[in-house]
Amino acid sequence: LGAPDMAASRGRRRGPRTEPSGLSAELLGEAVARPSADYYLVLSCVGLLLGLGVLMVLSSSSVYAAENLGDSYYFLRRHLLYLAVGLVLAWLVSRRSERALGVLGWLLVGAMIIAELLVVFTPLGDAADGASNKGNRNWLSLGPLSLQPSEFAKIGLVLWAASIFATKRRNLGRAKDLLFPVVLGLVVVGGHDLGTGVILLAIMLAVYWFIGAPWQLLVAFLAAAVLLVAALVVTSPGRMQRIGALLSGSGAVGDSEQPLNAVYALATGGWWGVGLGRSRAKWGGLYDGALNDYVFAVLGEEMGLLGTIVVIGLFLSLGLVGMRIANRSTRVFWRMAAASVTAWLLIQAVLNVAVAMRMLPVMGVPLPFISYGGSSLIADLV
Repeated sequence: LGAPDMAASRGRRRGPRTEPSGLSAELLGEAVARPSADYYLVLSCVGLLLGLGVLMVLSSSSVYAAENLGDSYYFLRRHLLYLAVGLVLAWLVSRRSERALGVLGWLLVGAMIIAELLVVFTPLGDAADGASNKGNRNWLSLGPLSLQPSEFAKIGLVLWAASIFATKRRNLGRAKDLLFPVVLGLVVVGGHDLGTGVILLAIMLAVYWFIGAPWQLLVAFLAAAVLLVAALVVTSPGRMQRIGALLSGSGAVGDSEQPLNAVYALATGGWWGVGLGRSRAKWGGLYDGALNDYVFAVLGEEMGLLGTIVVIGLFLSLGLVGMRIANRSTRVFWRMAAASVTAWLLIQAVLNVAVAMRMLPVMGVPLPFISYGGSSLIADLV
């Protein structure tokens, strides 16, 4: 009985050394296939994006902050404060039950509708002295505190829709049960922020898709969304100017050449980048857009094509894991919430990157987890 074992062991020692690597790949595959792996993959992807966000806020905002505020670290300190608040809220929300999150969705949607009405129809939506809202009314000023209600409306719509459709999944063929959320979504878009409006409409379209709504309703909703966006564009000279600049290839929107300078920044970065903190575009070409709308351009200039591919890969990984979590969920609420949040983050990331690469007109959409902005960062983490 011992001889065959010894011969087999000698044969293994003399054979090719491929078994250990094959075994490692098999073990790795088993580890990734476990449901608990999704939890750590989400934490890893988001953690890396947050780390890159801190680096890019420090780099992209330093020149603008020093010139206008006399403090190079002004935006970094605020970003770290928003990050701490967002992490605490994320931990608290992750411990809540389905019922509690459903109630939170109702409260957020109601509160954000009230907030948007205050933004649009009261002086609380006016830009602060010396500041510009760039034609939008999307900030609510409450003394020293200011926030963007539409950012929290995104997570509110996701949780609210998941709660509604988890209880009405047997009535999906009834149009009134599906169209009612659109009314609330359109009220939230009242701040005339086209970028946020497009994302809100995309979230609702994704929700309808995930719940298996009739195709007639999907087509009708998509047509209505296109007409609404077209109306918002046609009635705004500034938006028409942005689209004209994109189609003409001029790269300038009015007096701003930020779109063209964003492409120059990406081209300057080359394969490996010019180095952290060495961006030239942030010294004037991108101005205040370097830390939010065009942070991807600064990242590409400083970290090169390799850095942009890493960022896109992290978002892609987050999207795949998010959809796998949704697919594995056994309850409708969790499945809807996971899929809708994943769609929201990916759509927003795609829009931001496309604007930085001049594939879309300027929309004012932040890059999740990386751009500066307290409301956006906290909502993304929640």
